[in-house]
Amino acid sequence: MKIGLIVNIDKSQAIVCAQQIAKLMLENDAELLLNNTTKEILTFEENEAYVNYFDTDEEVIKHSDLTVTVGGDGTIIHNAKFAATYKKPLIGVNMGRIGFVAGLEYYEIKELKKLLNGEYKTQRRMLLDVELKRGDSVQKFLAVNEAAVTRDVLKPIIDISVFLCDERIITYRADGMIFATPTGSTAYSFSAGGPVVEPDMDCILLNPICPHALSSRQVVFRHDAVIKATVDNADVSKSYLVVDGQTNVEIKKGDVITITKADDYLELIILKEKNFYTLLNEKLKEKN
Repeated sequence: MKIGLIVNIDKSQAIVCAQQIAKLMLENDAELLLNNTTKEILTFEENEAYVNYFDTDEEVIKHSDLTVTVGGDGTIIHNAKFAATYKKPLIGVNMGRIGFVAGLEYYEIKELKKLLNGEYKTQRRMLLDVELKRGDSVQKFLAVNEAAVTRDVLKPIIDISVFLCDERIITYRADGMIFATPTGSTAYSFSAGGPVVEPDMDCILLNPICPHALSSRQVVFRHDAVIKATVDNADVSKSYLVVDGQTNVEIKKGDVITITKADDYLELIILKEKNFYTLLNEKLKEKN
């Protein structure tokens, strides 16, 4: 079996953990696929013939049967887009603070041996297609957690109009707005006061950020909703489209943002069955 192993090399503990995972996989006759950046970091005294290197994480995932990431949720989210595109299952080992998306904690890595025997389940997670249209130009993104419209902190509050099936349904005066997946309901949207949604559901969450109105509320849309948003005062207040906290584009007057359910799904590997609400309570205690 070809196992992709992607490690956040900025975390020293993640490197140590990845070394242990690599040893476990090689001792059980797996073939390891790694990014070239790990060549000088991870060492293999034996079985080096079963280790292959690629230029990018995307290439690692593309050529693997499944992938293990070692880091925090950011490491998982960054690589989840590639896993969804190539329809490859993914599991994250949490070395960060929260790790809502991770399937295992660092002290549970022996469970990874089950991967080689097919002793695992997968859970399908909905993603968002995010489109920013400016005149004849269109930029497209894939969101695992959320797409957020946020104002520059030094600029005035923004007016955001929301359309459903091309009909304006509401206008918010706010610091911004979050369109989240169920997976993302425990991420930025949760911090902004949004509802918690079970991660394997299919729906789209809309959550205004610090709205300037008593009547402003969160909204949960059907999975097949076509939602559009515009920043009506973008010529006065600077704002950005931020996807999963990793990609940002400045929004201009007249830009139209369209949010829809993506055709692709993220397939997360489940090695240990955990009740979502029990896990939620555990993680929130860790956060506090």
